[in-house]
Amino acid sequence: MTLFGYAMQDLYLWVLIIAAILTVITLLFGDLLDGIFEAIPFLHPVLVLSFFTFFSAIGYCLEWLTNWTSVWILLIAAVAGVIFVTLLHLFILVPIRSAEGSWGYSEESLVGSTGIITVSVPINGYGEVMIQWKSGVISKPAVSYDNEEIPQDERVLVIEIKDGVLHVSPYQP
Repeated sequence: MTLFGYAMQDLYLWVLIIAAILTVITLLFGDLLDGIFEAIPFLHPVLVLSFFTFFSAIGYCLEWLTNWTSVWILLIAAVAGVIFVTLLHLFILVPIRSAEGSWGYSEESLVGSTGIITVSVPINGYGEVMIQWKSGVISKPAVSYDNEEIPQDERVLVIEIKDGVLHVSPYQP
């Protein structure tokens, strides 16, 4: 079968080449497009290009390896492309997006934990506290809860968190 005067196998190959080139461009400049396609997740460029890549690769292989009619190959390639893109979205893109903003803790979970002052906290000023956590070491800005100076290397207790700043007090076991 021909379409627009070209054999279907050639059209599948050209779509595959163009989709591959656009995929590389999207990988390089994809962050620019994230905001545009954020409202419609199923039209994300990665998913659209993945569909065309799967669709054209499957269509090309079936045209080359089988004697089936081009209409059946077109339908099989389209259905398989939708299935692969759905699996890609559900099992790869959604977990990656949800893990991207996760640090393995919430700021509220730091309340009540102890840490070490790495940059001394002056009166009415900011310092830094380092907290050992399950996922590693967390360094956060800190102020004194009781408005007193806290020297470097002193053990402190996190009392509360306001605007990402830990309010700490010297730890008394």
